[in-house]
Amino acid sequence: MNKWNAEGYDSHFKSDCHIGVKILIGVIALLLLAACGGVTPVPTPAPTSAPTSTAAPTATPRPEWTTPHPILSDVRVRRAIAYCTNKDELIQSVYPLLTPEERESLVMDSFIPKGHWAYAGEENIESYTFDPSKGKSLLQETKWKVSIPNPIRENANGQHLSLGLQVSSAKFRQTWAKVWIEQMKFCGIDITLKPSLGWMDFSPRAMFYRDVDMSAMAWITQSDPGGKFLYACDEIPRPGNDWSGLNYMGWCNPLASENIIRAEQTLLRQEKIDAYRIFQQEFTKDMVSLPLFNRIEIYAMNAELQGVELRTGDWDHYYTWNIANWEIPGRDLITLGFTQEPASLFTIIEDAYVANLAVSLVEGVRTISPSYELLPVMQKQIPTLENGVAVNAVVIVQEGDIVYDSVSDLAVLEQKTIVIDSEGKLVQYTGQSISMNQLTVKYEFVDGLKWSDGVPVSKADFELYYKIACDEESGATSFIICDSIQTIEFTDKGYTITWVPGMLHSYYFLAPYGFFPAHRVLSDGRLLADLPAKEWATTPEVTRNPIGAGPYVLKEWIPGDRMVFEANPYYYGGTPKTKTIIIKFLDPAIAEASLIVGDIDFLDSTTLVGVSEALRNAEEAGLVKIVVVPSSTWEHIDMNLYIK
Repeated sequence: MNKWNAEGYDSHFKSDCHIGVKILIGVIALLLLAACGGVTPVPTPAPTSAPTSTAAPTATPRPEWTTPHPILSDVRVRRAIAYCTNKDELIQSVYPLLTPEERESLVMDSFIPKGHWAYAGEENIESYTFDPSKGKSLLQETKWKVSIPNPIRENANGQHLSLGLQVSSAKFRQTWAKVWIEQMKFCGIDITLKPSLGWMDFSPRAMFYRDVDMSAMAWITQSDPGGKFLYACDEIPRPGNDWSGLNYMGWCNPLASENIIRAEQTLLRQEKIDAYRIFQQEFTKDMVSLPLFNRIEIYAMNAELQGVELRTGDWDHYYTWNIANWEIPGRDLITLGFTQEPASLFTIIEDAYVANLAVSLVEGVRTISPSYELLPVMQKQIPTLENGVAVNAVVIVQEGDIVYDSVSDLAVLEQKTIVIDSEGKLVQYTGQSISMNQLTVKYEFVDGLKWSDGVPVSKADFELYYKIACDEESGATSFIICDSIQTIEFTDKGYTITWVPGMLHSYYFLAPYGFFPAHRVLSDGRLLADLPAKEWATTPEVTRNPIGAGPYVLKEWIPGDRMVFEANPYYYGGTPKTKTIIIKFLDPAIAEASLIVGDIDFLDSTTLVGVSEALRNAEEAGLVKIVVVPSSTWEHIDMNLYIK
């Protein structure tokens, strides 16, 4: 699933913005207001779903924008721009201390990163390797010719080959954009930088009214790429749809549109791969959006630290997923450096990244997604249609039934409701019975789960989590998952959900709920199972001292200083290799120095936004190890194909 971000992603998950597994099941079609430092609203596409209306006021009639762009409507110009782009040089401008190999790992040539299961492969797409001579040759074929001594090309009327590039005020993007402008000038293309102060300058005129030649933005790729919102023909903002949709390029390639929709509607992996391959072929052939490079996640650690596994595409960023295997030979203590402190460990309402990381030590991690491939950790397996643990049965729906309609909104089936039937066709309800697909998925957890007090995890614990997650008084802000469930049945191993008919979400195989210790006795003598939902957010045993079935037990939390975790003797995975883990809260200004001198052993990408000279020197001295991982956030330039 792709998200886009007009302002940039300078924070690298620095502050309270964490996209967790919990929000991925269900329909997500909304604008997230700036929750991260420097991060502006992020429309979040979801499979087969239409966007929440983001249309600007239409009191003043506006043109249809069907006139081909005088420059960018020529595919040869767009391809020339791609050939004239030196992506390695752009990367070096913002990450000057990366090695050539590290820079190469960041280069993008499709809307899906290399290494992703849905990436079509270089042999199946146009990759546009940097070749300015080829770019100049393509331009020479067009009406834009070299005019000596003017370095900028002109047409027969003396008009310059000039385009505007809208760029946010983010320093990161401003830096590479200025380098790119010089690259274009070498090929005879004049680019004018049109800076923006933020989201309001992208909306409504420039973006929703498509009143821009080109725009530089960042998107986020997740395990299932999605893309319908960004590329389908019916997502082009125009007066006829009240200027809604996110296809700001105005690009309509029927074959590409058909396949990006097909990729999102099917739940079968191979069908997705086939559809995404065809889409990428058309996407790169038409060159309407120029992929540039992944941003990076930086991790630095004690040179002797062993067992850490960091891989690209882990969009939940739970690098602590296997912390039970971390060790420094001869030591029984590892210290992680955090530059933010969790406000609470009740993650149903506190979804800050640092809170989820801390909780993962206590509760464990259900799944991970290295290289965008979902793998089970505490889930026993990934239930799929292919392995038979999930079943997509055909059912008959009738008037009054709750269903997902054709745009993935929950709806009561009534006259004129449009749904996708079991054959994948759009059907309008007129009183007749309709056959639809209905998912039933069995979510089981690994054997031997015990709470850190030795009590086995039970059916009551799964029931309690579901109860609290779906109770409005708990403080939870989203009930999309709860509302999408038709029935749920619990066991001591997990639960089985029958989803509402028509639910086609690509992340159906992720267990949406965990477990809470129903048996736990609170300080006032009550059982946690009896605690009213409205009291959970203020109960210390929930917010400050939860127990779990993960590798560690939270023993002490000194506000403003540290959290101390000790090995869980009942951990299902065996005895953790390191007895004590400390999360130390640090001033960002001293974080790197603390690592270099050995006061802490690990810093993550919430603190490290690049490789500093001090870190490189420490690496050369054998004091630290640096790991550069391509993140799921990537830079690109979109081109508008039509004007008024």
